[in-house]
Amino acid sequence: MGRPLSGPGFLEVGMSDYLERWFRELGVPCERQTVAPGRDNLLARYEAPDARRTLLFDAHQDTVPTDGMTIPPFVPAIVSGRLHGRGSCDIKGGMAAMLVAFARLVRERPRGSASVVMACTVDEEFTHTGSTLLAATPHGADLAIIAEPTRLDLVNCHRGAVRWKIRARGVACHSSTPHLGVNAIYRMAPVIAALAEHAEDLSKAVPHPVLGPPSLSVGRIEGGVSVNVVPDWCEIEVDRRLIPGEDARASIARVERFLRDRLGGFEDLEFLPPWGVMPALAPDDMGSIDWVGDVGRAVASATGRTPRVTGVPYGTNAGPLSASGLPCLVFGPGDIAQAHTKDEWVELDQVRAAVDAYYQIARDLGG
Repeated sequence: MGRPLSGPGFLEVGMSDYLERWFRELGVPCERQTVAPGRDNLLARYEAPDARRTLLFDAHQDTVPTDGMTIPPFVPAIVSGRLHGRGSCDIKGGMAAMLVAFARLVRERPRGSASVVMACTVDEEFTHTGSTLLAATPHGADLAIIAEPTRLDLVNCHRGAVRWKIRARGVACHSSTPHLGVNAIYRMAPVIAALAEHAEDLSKAVPHPVLGPPSLSVGRIEGGVSVNVVPDWCEIEVDRRLIPGEDARASIARVERFLRDRLGGFEDLEFLPPWGVMPALAPDDMGSIDWVGDVGRAVASATGRTPRVTGVPYGTNAGPLSASGLPCLVFGPGDIAQAHTKDEWVELDQVRAAVDAYYQIARDLGG
């Protein structure tokens, strides 16, 4: 999540090793795709008999930090039909359901089903490098199903994001003589106030019919080295959420223009290059809207419930994948309201229903 960490326990390597063993024991071809040191996508393939279509199932391996959790984060506990633990909702419940459905396809080999590429990607929670590399990899898929906590509804659009840092420079000196320096934190204060004003303007912009207006938030601030030193630097991180049709770099340029209009000179401010760009997912991206009916009917057949077709404000791996030309739909067990929380959990009944749904999607969409 953008914080400096060290040690293999903070990367996905242990998860990747487990998944590789699992796929090998299942007897399917499995490829490790190196994204960065200690960070590998896993791609396994099931070739269905006489399949005319291939589906890509994707679930990400990573999760978010455990700060502030009120339960043991990595000790799975089932209470009242809910599995608790960090990542249970986002998205190990969905990954488990996909894996079980994938294994069922391998063992039963139902005729008429689609072939399936099962992708377990890294770095979804931060910069989407895993799905970006996957998007550039030849996989032959006709449609991607992305596991995220959608309460078993079908998501065909979501917002994107661009994230960058703004740095203010000052002049350090002893805090007993602050007039001899330039306080970079003070310099950043009007920048933050102006960004809050810009965020308010965005909230009143013409909204997307499903996703609402774009948004902006300052999520982190750092500065100084000690309380008795006038700080010569201050940095903030900006999160700008994009609606379909918005361009990331144009959005940053708009922020720069707004700050220039409000604050004047920029000599001591620096806009760093964006470190994270995630495309939005539009309902009509690459024809994904054409798949909604077939996937919805498969889900209804498996679960006895017709899923809603909706949009969500957060981003997913569908952004980079759809930008590469692959139709994408997002579907999985769990509620985003429980993701990243201090006592994260997922309802196991939804996980079981998702197993049947993923299996039925592959059965019914074979062509």
